[in-house]
Amino acid sequence: MSAEGLERQTRSYLSNNIPQIQEHGGFFEIQDVDEKAGEVTVAIGGACSGCGIAPMTMKAIRHRLPEELDGISKVNVVRAGGPRAAVMPTKTEEMEEMDEYEDYSPPF
Repeated sequence: MSAEGLERQTRSYLSNNIPQIQEHGGFFEIQDVDEKAGEVTVAIGGACSGCGIAPMTMKAIRHRLPEELDGISKVNVVRAGGPRAAVMPTKTEEMEEMDEYEDYSPPF
């Protein structure tokens, strides 16, 4: 599948299956697509950075996209930069390292 096709599939999946990102004031953007490797990089930012379930959302994206979408074998989830950057990136980093999030599967 082409890079454009993978990007379209990824955007559609996130909008339809993890709407909490945008409903809660966050956003996602597809930063990179490597169609040969089947790798997609998704950035999240805005309110996601201060959200207590952001690490779970990131984990869900990493695990579910390759399971649900043909042509995608790996997903990298990063924090957005620039004017739409995370508002509390250090807090999100701390949360990602917490053991409590290791085995948790979010309800979406």
